Amino acid sequence: MTRRSSAAAAAAPTIPKIPPTQVLSRLAALHAAPTATLKDQWRELFGKEPPPWNRAYIQSRLAYRIQELAYGGLKPETVDRLVALGEQLDGGNVVLRRIRADSRPLAGTRLLRQWQGVEHVVTVRRDDFEFEGRPYQSLSAIARHITGTRWNGWTFFGLRARGDA
Repeated sequence: MTRRSSAAAAAAPTIPKIPPTQVLSRLAALHAAPTATLKDQWRELFGKEPPPWNRAYIQSRLAYRIQELAYGGLKPETVDRLVALGEQLDGGNVVLRRIRADSRPLAGTRLLRQWQGVEHVVTVRRDDFEFEGRPYQSLSAIARHITGTRWNGWTFFGLRARGDA
């Protein structure tokens, strides 16, 4: 058993410690860095391949990681508390845990959009969206109803910037 654990430790990448004096400059550099550079930094700071998600996600996670390596991460008690809260929310279901919580606005959220001088209000419901008293299955259908053309509903209502994945 000792041989296996020491072999695993030897194969584990070395994550650099970041001096606190470099944090601000590194955070500022993230905005101007090309995506390839961000992915290289991901490999350096996380010790694994970057996920196939959009630039904004990679950039925000790198910003957090830089600060974590400079100032320290969450205390073990905080991590334990977050895990316990997560278990309360998903009942320990690993599949539910992997679904991004931010993929949809919370039920009751009101989305406002001005289009050609008219303010349009959409209410997010648990399984659909309400617009002008009628249910719609997607924001894209509502955007099409408002504009008469095909739109990505998430983009139309400002929940996603153009070009984001």
